[in-house]
Amino acid sequence: MKKVAVVVLIALFTSVLALPATSSAETKKAKVTNAKSEKIRCKSTKAIAANPVRIAPPESILKRGPRQITLQTNCGDIVIQTFFKQAPVTVTVLSALIKGGYYNKTLCHRLTTEGIYVLQCGDPTATGSGGPEFRYRDENLPAAGSNNYPAGVVAMANSGPNTNGSQFFLVYKDTTLGPNYTIWGRITSGLDIVRYVAEGGVKNGEADGAPVRTIAIERASHN
Repeated sequence: MKKVAVVVLIALFTSVLALPATSSAETKKAKVTNAKSEKIRCKSTKAIAANPVRIAPPESILKRGPRQITLQTNCGDIVIQTFFKQAPVTVTVLSALIKGGYYNKTLCHRLTTEGIYVLQCGDPTATGSGGPEFRYRDENLPAAGSNNYPAGVVAMANSGPNTNGSQFFLVYKDTTLGPNYTIWGRITSGLDIVRYVAEGGVKNGEADGAPVRTIAIERASHN
């Protein structure tokens, strides 16, 4: 059985969208439910920045990965179809993190609204520097080009080649990036929630930072 390639780092790197590498990726535009954003209501949340739960790296790649990951947020459910065949290592790690409750009660800490249109989640510390105590390789990278990260795509955030951890971003509007971020799924329901959060803007009127409309992953699950 194949072993998961992990790169253990002494220090945790800040997971940011560094801005290309190769290989084709599944980047079809998401089929989403177009509910009107005005119908979305975010409840208050008890999620706060906290130290991450310690999760050991998986010892092997799953033979059969989850087909779907659901982020139960205080604003509603975001359902993601996984690309297990294209990104087996990533989905295996995400499955382990979810089983360990790593994402539960965590804030989506970063929203970008100019040039790059993403909501970033997956860091329990809500600082952009949190993550598990291991790293793993990139896979399913898109080709370089315009809008290579289309609306609905979900990809890993990183701090350089092969430094994936727990943080990921949800693309709410077609975005062009260097082809450096593992695409592991697409939103099939709940993209309207991400867009609702984006419409609220970033705190202090900035284009990159914590969203005004607080959104937290109350619980993550998969099947």
